[in-house]
Amino acid sequence: MAELSPFLKNCAAFINENALNVIRVSEAYGNGEINTVEFMPVSPCQDVYSVAKTFTMTGVGLLFDKGLLRLDEKICDILADELPESGMDDRWFASTVEMALTHRLGLPGGFLDIDVNPSWEFTNDFLRYLFTYPLAYEPDTESRYSDGAYYLLSRIVEKKAGLPLDDFLWKEMLTKLEVRELAWSHCPQGHPIGATGLYVHSSDMAKLGLVYLNDGLYKGRRILSKEWTQLAVAREFALNRYGRKSAYGKGGMYGQELLVVPYQDRVIAIQSFSETPDEFNDFVGRSL
Repeated sequence: MAELSPFLKNCAAFINENALNVIRVSEAYGNGEINTVEFMPVSPCQDVYSVAKTFTMTGVGLLFDKGLLRLDEKICDILADELPESGMDDRWFASTVEMALTHRLGLPGGFLDIDVNPSWEFTNDFLRYLFTYPLAYEPDTESRYSDGAYYLLSRIVEKKAGLPLDDFLWKEMLTKLEVRELAWSHCPQGHPIGATGLYVHSSDMAKLGLVYLNDGLYKGRRILSKEWTQLAVAREFALNRYGRKSAYGKGGMYGQELLVVPYQDRVIAIQSFSETPDEFNDFVGRSL
């Protein structure tokens, strides 16, 4: 491993001085070099919570690049044979893939959150529960963040790819990124949650960030189109603007962060388990 950068050395000092519950921090550069500092002796794969959404969004991108999925495609057309026989709001029939990517489906905020509520509250059929739950507002009029939108995207990817989301990502991307291990929580019917429940190493989080940093390339190999990576960043599909300049990324509960910093040609991936993660995240933000 190369000598630690000043950033990683400063992170280590700050974490140790403040006794923070940070598990590990990985830093990756545009050329693919990755360095990691680990602060707790824990399992290599940790739950990255909502950073999972960036992996799910990338599954959408892989289908987009293959011409198998359009952003304006109607969700109810894609899942026509899986819709409930009754109880659906008619407004669902105008909802599109892009509305799901941007949390504009009309679902209430926080909907279908297995990290907050026990999963049995959502019955054994998450999809039926989602489609028959009363919409909170007119679709495409506002954005309310929910895990329901990205569970729905997981099901859409599965329908279009003919494989569950996690299997599809292994086939099309994860092996190419040399991901060491990855596991995803599933709903009672066996479908990946999509929105959360993804267990992965911080260095493998960083590899996904490198794909977006390099306009779809990983170590010179094409993973995604430049069109998709630029579209995802511009429209903030699970990659939100972060602080100043052009940094962007995705956060998750308890202090998970995947940050892409183009003007520094690097990616930062953080795994932690803190009820109050702002202290360390603010420290990282000051380095950008």
